[in-house]
Amino acid sequence: MAPPLLQLRGLGLSFGGKPLLDGADLSVEPGARIGLVGRNGSGKSTLLKIAAGLVDADAGEVFRDPKATIRYLPQEPDLKGYPTVIAYVTSALGPVDDPSRPAMLLEALGVDGNADPKTLSGGEARRAALAHVLAPDPDVLLLDEPTNHLDLPAIEWLEGELARARAAIVLISHDRRFLERLTRATVWLDRGQTRRMEQGFAGFEDWRDQVLAEEERSAHKLDRKIAMEEDWVRYGVTARRKRNMRRMRELQDMRTARREMRRAQGTVAFSTADAETSGKLVIEAEGISKSWPGVDGAPLAVVRDLSLRVMRGDRLGIVGPNGAGKTTLLNLLTGALAPDEGKVKLGTKLEIVTLDQRRESLAPDTTLADALTGGRGDQVAVGGEMRHVTGYLKDFLFQPNQARQPVKSLSGGERGRLMLARALARPANLLVLDEPTNDLDLETLDLLQDLLAEHPATVLLVSHDRDFLDRVATSVLMAEGNGRWVEYAGGYSDMVAQRGAGVTAKAAPRDSGRETGRDTAARAEQAAERPREKPRTAKLSFKQKHALETLPRRIEALQAEIAALQTALADPALFTRDPDGFAAKSKRLEAAQTDLDAAETEWLELELLREEIGG
Repeated sequence: MAPPLLQLRGLGLSFGGKPLLDGADLSVEPGARIGLVGRNGSGKSTLLKIAAGLVDADAGEVFRDPKATIRYLPQEPDLKGYPTVIAYVTSALGPVDDPSRPAMLLEALGVDGNADPKTLSGGEARRAALAHVLAPDPDVLLLDEPTNHLDLPAIEWLEGELARARAAIVLISHDRRFLERLTRATVWLDRGQTRRMEQGFAGFEDWRDQVLAEEERSAHKLDRKIAMEEDWVRYGVTARRKRNMRRMRELQDMRTARREMRRAQGTVAFSTADAETSGKLVIEAEGISKSWPGVDGAPLAVVRDLSLRVMRGDRLGIVGPNGAGKTTLLNLLTGALAPDEGKVKLGTKLEIVTLDQRRESLAPDTTLADALTGGRGDQVAVGGEMRHVTGYLKDFLFQPNQARQPVKSLSGGERGRLMLARALARPANLLVLDEPTNDLDLETLDLLQDLLAEHPATVLLVSHDRDFLDRVATSVLMAEGNGRWVEYAGGYSDMVAQRGAGVTAKAAPRDSGRETGRDTAARAEQAAERPREKPRTAKLSFKQKHALETLPRRIEALQAEIAALQTALADPALFTRDPDGFAAKSKRLEAAQTDLDAAETEWLELELLREEIGG
């Protein structure tokens, strides 16, 4: 095994007397692909800063190979002191680096190299910083949330670029799909210490659940009930991450109903506030179009001749590159903006709650409790009932002692969580979510998915998070360019399978047959998607057909057996009367639950395959 390029051993670091790192380790070998994961505020960014030499640890050892080039991407890049963007990116190059690479990277990322860094938006500054760290072909890349503020074309281009990179990579990200595709090892930072798993992120959550379950058993043996109560949030997250097969089937049923409805019409346990049920038809758009003045004054079509129906209970995902008009489309569909042509009809009894990209401002000195109650006592109205504010905050992964803390003490993920808590306390039967996943950590994304699964409202969702769209959306409305939008049944992966590609950046014109950066982005995007596409099958085999027919009966039989066993085991006298029988029934109950999970999973996979073939 090659010696490490970067090694951190036994790191210790405290802020204000509270230990953030307590014996943390990190080893980066040549060609490594490491995902660094952990709860928001656990110290992941600090660990990367120590690795990059920007922060000194209180204790421990840091080794960096003197011959290795290490580049670090911070969450908030600083471009000060450079006259142009291209000057900033070029400053990263060494004597043997390709001088044409900065211009190519900036073109692929859609950033004007001649622009003044002071005029860049947050997203443009992020793209420029990516070009800065990728330009010199380093030995080690330390990337802190590289997909923040990037649209889908840029995210998928970056996936392809990093997959081809020679450098070893340590990656912090809240984008599950991004982590799954790029990592081959996972380092979990938890309570100041690190654990390493020699698998990519796809296997992390099951492994983490096993570790926490073992800790929970040990905690019971050691009678650490107080410590377990303090760690409620961690165990609550684990429970919520368990995939519920019933919900998966319900989502698939909704997608099937949505597909059949479009064919017929020919057109494309958390508490939340309950609103009056809306009418069956929520939104009907008939031939709507909208244009904005272009750079040269000519009208630029954002929406062109779109007809669409959104029915009660639909979860419509809206995707496309930045500038495609996703927010404009949301405003058109909700009546906040009038179309140039066509009409939009809103259903009856609608109560709309919107969470937009800017989010509602939170006064920094306001306490979390006052942000929810408006400063009026310690009760918040949720679902027509009054709840104590600390209990409601606990539903959103806050601990009781945080209720009286000021908002300014929260991390970015915690602020997002608080905004969700305030928005979802309001009565709503139509949720309009414009980039709700921005700056949220993985735990908050889990929470939001669970909330949306429980919430009865219709949902309009704009997101660049492909995994989130797969878990939430019943259909996806895709920007095809020139104001044309097409609806696809299912989530993002279903859209890719039907369309043959994901969201692709607009290609720049070719110059003398030479491939441009935009062409490279499109090709990398398609290559990144291709491994995820499901293989096409002409028809189900006899064995698969037989399983589809027999599995529902087996599932029903197992459910009945489990219910009978649970009833028997609920008898408090059974163990005293028949200890062997109690043990046998307990063992059989565990086996039956395992068999039920396997049968439900097999049925769901076969049903999805059958529908794909039929579609």
